[in-house]
Amino acid sequence: MASDHHGAERWQILAAAPSFAYGSVWLVGAGPGDPGLMTLRAARALGEADVVVYDALIDERILEVTRPEARLLYAGKRGGKPSVPQDTITGWLIAEARSGRRVVRLKGGDPFVFGRGGEEARALAEARIPFHVIPGVTSALAGLAEAGIPATMRGTNRALVLATGHSLQAGATAIDWEALARLDQPVLLYMAMRHLPEICARLLAAGMAPETPAALLTSISMEGRALVVTDLAHLGEESMRFGAPAIAVIGRIVSERDALAAMMTLAPLPDPGPQLP
Repeated sequence: MASDHHGAERWQILAAAPSFAYGSVWLVGAGPGDPGLMTLRAARALGEADVVVYDALIDERILEVTRPEARLLYAGKRGGKPSVPQDTITGWLIAEARSGRRVVRLKGGDPFVFGRGGEEARALAEARIPFHVIPGVTSALAGLAEAGIPATMRGTNRALVLATGHSLQAGATAIDWEALARLDQPVLLYMAMRHLPEICARLLAAGMAPETPAALLTSISMEGRALVVTDLAHLGEESMRFGAPAIAVIGRIVSERDALAAMMTLAPLPDPGPQLP
């Protein structure tokens, strides 16, 4: 049986990362919600931080990893809910680091996947604040895995599109939904609940088959999880029963769940039922 000393050494190997220097900021991905899906390196960062700036979707149990004397700053960042302006959050990070503190910017999923981590990293670089990025399990891919839907499957898809449905406004960063429909590859949509009926209509108008398998996932790794499997023709209608945040997936990979779910150890996935207005 290994000694406690050897156990401690193994922990250090698993959680090894650059030194968390005073006056620096670490952009940390907390994963999809369940604290067990957070990385060891993320836990180590939280255990050393002097200040933690965290988003609304962070499970409160994750914050228990922080030191008792650490200061916790709530940033919000949830669609349709009051949030601290992004410029204010960036200002906090820079000010706290310049005060000589070790700062964690804690985000759900991965900080560089629709988490504005790139914006914050750029602002830190411009302010000449040292920073480090700790990746997290991004919510869409974790949700698929937890629900028994493989993100990629030989013979089913050769690509995977991660997209945001947060805005349908035209512009340089607007999504060409018609082009996505022609790709004939699975699409995973973040922050799309408000616009999902219109997105589905655009995909159908562009020629995507109405019977294309689709699913909606919410809180998939946490208590209150829900999953609805449907098709593109009915996805927009089903979305009216879901509250945000949720992930939508459109593509043939959804059908693979039928063969996997019977023997896969899955947590119960209740029907979400009607949502209150």
